[in-house]
Amino acid sequence: MEEKKLELVDFVVTARKYKTTLTKKFINRTVYVAPNPDEIKSYIPGTVISIKVKVGQKVKAGETIMIQEAMKMMNQIKMPRDGAIKEILVAEGQRIRKSDLMIVIE
Repeated sequence: MEEKKLELVDFVVTARKYKTTLTKKFINRTVYVAPNPDEIKSYIPGTVISIKVKVGQKVKAGETIMIQEAMKMMNQIKMPRDGAIKEILVAEGQRIRKSDLMIVIE
């Protein structure tokens, strides 16, 4: 049987250098990607009940742009900042999953 060689990586804590091995779970983790401020994604799975905006429409921060039903509750999706609707990627009645891209703003 072939012996696996451990690969050590360096890390520093308060000016002291250490060596450790990485677990498979850590190596295979999903890498964090900063959210795009021009994309509105679903935070929870549910159904799009109504879309209150159209492509090209200018919307102010805080205005309701969509109603999403999730777990028998109606959730208002509000515009995060002033801008215009560039693209709408969902339709009324559509079921969406968590993290689905719903609207692109510019």
